[in-house]
Amino acid sequence: MRPIDRNEVLGIGEYEAIRERFRNRIIEEKRPRRVRIGDHLTAVFENRDSVLFQIQEMLRTERITSESGILHEIETYNDLIPGEGQLSLTLFVEIPDRALRDQMLVDLVGLEDTVSVEVDGVAAKARGKRDASVLEDRTTAVHYLKVDLPAEAQAAIKARKAAVSLVIAHPRYSVKAPLGRATLEKLAEDLS
Repeated sequence: MRPIDRNEVLGIGEYEAIRERFRNRIIEEKRPRRVRIGDHLTAVFENRDSVLFQIQEMLRTERITSESGILHEIETYNDLIPGEGQLSLTLFVEIPDRALRDQMLVDLVGLEDTVSVEVDGVAAKARGKRDASVLEDRTTAVHYLKVDLPAEAQAAIKARKAAVSLVIAHPRYSVKAPLGRATLEKLAEDLS
């Protein structure tokens, strides 16, 4: 997938004029891309539209208008766009209760190293950057991960004939979440 270019990013005023329509479209686009993984984790498979939305929302929320600030956000979020033969996902630890969430973030230290996408029984490990600002004895609530898929896995997904699951193999949280047909359709689009 092609990265987001500067000329695709609207100024805050221009964005406000189209935001409701754009936001509603992205919410619908993300629905089949969102996968529940057990009781406390959710993943969203990212694409160009979801990344452009995140850039626009960040500029709006943070009121970023300087060219250097805009370029920084584009560069930062472009890391989420999957490359050739890749899937990109954002993994969320979603626990409303603060005390339980804080405990789970300690219990799930190393979580980002235990994620994979399994295609017809063959696992492709996800990789991400460890946030240096996080303490060594805990994980973060949000992880940005990419999965390099072997050619056979890509072909199987594109042919829409694969059994695909998102797998967490952490000693304190082990779960396998099969992906539904709508999610597989979106992944096939991403790989095409």
